[in-house]
Amino acid sequence: MIKKIDHIGVAVKDLNKAIELYEGLLGLKVTDTEIVEEQKVKVAFLPTGDSEVELLESTSPDGPVARYIEKNGEGIQHVAFRVENLEARLAELKAKGVRLIDEKPRRGAGGARIAFLHPQSTLGTLIELCER
Repeated sequence: MIKKIDHIGVAVKDLNKAIELYEGLLGLKVTDTEIVEEQKVKVAFLPTGDSEVELLESTSPDGPVARYIEKNGEGIQHVAFRVENLEARLAELKAKGVRLIDEKPRRGAGGARIAFLHPQSTLGTLIELCER
């Protein structure tokens, strides 16, 4: 089912400050930024090897990233795994009793099709399935 880790999503309060940190301390470089209106976030992508770090800043106080930071503070918010045929993967997981946040794929950053699995079914980790 899983092809690779696509990216690790990191929730941050200040995207520019986080970019400075990741570029300055780790030598990573931002390749792109975008706003994903549906998810109420501004994102920056920092490639590292075969995966990316995705920095996420909420664009709204009621967005999922803002709620995550309010509850947990800044840090890793989700792990995204690349898959093929996202609809089929979701159907398989649902049949196995996995609680899905998204029963149908939606548009994610970078033009990806994404769907989230509920942390109650994944030992507390928010997992994103990503099809590019």
